[in-house]
Amino acid sequence: MKRAPSRSGRRPLSALTLTALAAGAALLSACGGDDETPPALNEKPSFLGSIQSTRYDGNADDLLTAGLGKTGLASAVAPAYADPLKPTAAELRRAAIYNNYRALVDMSSAGGYGILYGPNVDAAGVAGSGEGKVAGTEYIAYSDDGSGAINATLMVQVPGNFDPANPCLITATSSGSRGVYGAISTGEWGLKRGCAVAYTDKGTGAAPHDLGGDTVPLIDGTRSSALAAGKNAAFQSGLSAAELGSFNASTPKRLAFKHAHSGRNPEKDWGVYTLQAVEFAYYVLNESYGEADAASGKRKLRYKAGDILTIASSISNGGGAAIAAAELDSKGLISGVAVSEPAVQLPANPGVTVQRGGTTVSASARTLYDYTSLANLYQPCAALAQAGVPGAGFVVASFAANRCAALSAKGLLPGAASSSTADLAQAALQQMRKYGWEAESDALHASHAAFEIASAVTVTFANALSRSSVKDHLCGYSYASTSAAGVVNDLAPAALAGMFATGNGVPPSAGVQLVNNLSVGGPLRDLLSLSPSTGKQDFNIDGALCLRNLLSGTDAAAARLQTGINETRRNGNLRGKPALIVHGRSDALLPVNHTSRPYYGLNKLAEGAASKLSYIEVTNAQHFDGFIGLPAVLPGYDSRYVPLHLYLFRALDAVYDNLKKGTALPPSQVLRTVPRGGTAGAAPAITVANVPPIASNPAAGDRIVFSGSTVNVPD
Repeated sequence: MKRAPSRSGRRPLSALTLTALAAGAALLSACGGDDETPPALNEKPSFLGSIQSTRYDGNADDLLTAGLGKTGLASAVAPAYADPLKPTAAELRRAAIYNNYRALVDMSSAGGYGILYGPNVDAAGVAGSGEGKVAGTEYIAYSDDGSGAINATLMVQVPGNFDPANPCLITATSSGSRGVYGAISTGEWGLKRGCAVAYTDKGTGAAPHDLGGDTVPLIDGTRSSALAAGKNAAFQSGLSAAELGSFNASTPKRLAFKHAHSGRNPEKDWGVYTLQAVEFAYYVLNESYGEADAASGKRKLRYKAGDILTIASSISNGGGAAIAAAELDSKGLISGVAVSEPAVQLPANPGVTVQRGGTTVSASARTLYDYTSLANLYQPCAALAQAGVPGAGFVVASFAANRCAALSAKGLLPGAASSSTADLAQAALQQMRKYGWEAESDALHASHAAFEIASAVTVTFANALSRSSVKDHLCGYSYASTSAAGVVNDLAPAALAGMFATGNGVPPSAGVQLVNNLSVGGPLRDLLSLSPSTGKQDFNIDGALCLRNLLSGTDAAAARLQTGINETRRNGNLRGKPALIVHGRSDALLPVNHTSRPYYGLNKLAEGAASKLSYIEVTNAQHFDGFIGLPAVLPGYDSRYVPLHLYLFRALDAVYDNLKKGTALPPSQVLRTVPRGGTAGAAPAITVANVPPIASNPAAGDRIVFSGSTVNVPD
């Protein structure tokens, strides 16, 4: 058989020649020839500071429960400190995990804890008799540019059963303004599967700069003088010595919080911090499982971008950060997305119409600051519109009536049939519905108003988005401890010492209140203050109007806020990643018409046929699962609402199975749950019938569809 000629026209090399060439190449390699490719080495990311690591045995202490186990987390008695004035880093960590886990999850067995979810429930959803402790190693470091001004906390947990041959990772970015353990209940899903978990506090955090004592938190929650901490402080207010002295002389006993007062608008970088947490995890895993390189003394790069199955996840604005990270992921670090009730800021003109049952909703796709500042204005009055709803007993009715009257006097309640408080309250409720809240949220306004949720969020985001300093006292607000009468006083030393573990970073929280510096007669707790324009206790309508007017104002603070909002808008392009969003239809904090519904449409417009996003809207679900587990305090949450946390885990299951097995994601749908019912405060125990699975083939009447530029959600 004749040999075919080479394409170059040259004769093929003989076997002898090939042997000689191979021998020469081997000799050149042995002598360190220039053609040898050096191994890719694991390099520490430039944004990482010094790394602390701790190994937990899974018995006395662990990654998920800090040694408390399923039983300890459920205990009503919080873990104690040997010295409450000087808690150790380990004690603060344990308390932080305890408090943050409980804050986001219904901890009652009747609500599903320990049965449908919880540390003892395995990855397959089967409840066991164990405590669910997870052995492994925890790594923690700051992300910073060397200035100490950023110091966003990043953390990676690697469970002992992590399989380096089948690596997986999820993100658990903190919700709200919480510290780095703020999404530990999300991290649980990953730890149970042997996945590493990448956490970040997003440049926020629970512990403040105590301006009077000039002490600051460190990365582990312990406190130090600002001078001694230097660049190692988790947060310093940035005031010079002269500014601090002047501030304390004019407004003593105040505190500054990182989310509000860092001057950096951290929200614009929440996606960046989430991606950095993933890069930190890659670095840690390569250090742990990469082969040693004798020549350099470093580890060879075992995992490159995309080699680790990675799901970006979390809830609330932590979920929004996961979405932001997926949009920004130019390196291919993230494989998929599974989030719950995400806070996402859409473009000013997203080009998306939202319909429910074929009827266009009255408002959609507004930014968080827009709709929360509106809630801050109307919700205290709307809280009186319904009797017998959860939290109604905590609303100070006279203050709420005064707010209704003030809104009416200022021409802000059109359509009120009369000047009666009942009519004004109904008019306020209608204003909220017109602005995008669904009727399913009506029963939640009382508890939200009673707990000052909208005012807390609006004040924090107003400061953050406008890059205001604590010394600016934006719209007359400050943060301090107050007496029962509302007078500013010294924060209890033990409360300050433990706030890393007990605070949520958005006062009112952990003994710190919102203060109205402009109250008639002098600074007073915002809730009890008297508005200058009315002279009445009306939940500080002047402050609420000031905050609202920043959206359209032309002064420097308003201009900065408007710029800050534009820095946080998303584009909808998830880069073809499989993604699943779950959101409660009743959500009164992050209404579906302004968040998940229009984002779903924005993604379809941005990605077209390449989109792999499914949206699951859960009926009888709202934003605060932790409230369901407080039947003695908030009766009615238990009988009305099911845990959305369970559906976050189911979303993670679905995305994981899609990535691992190729299982199709469920189609977008309204998932119809069944409330527990019964007596408010004594609802019967939840069963699987109350929380049906996400349907792989939902009925036509349950499907959420996108056509043209319209998202249509069935009733």
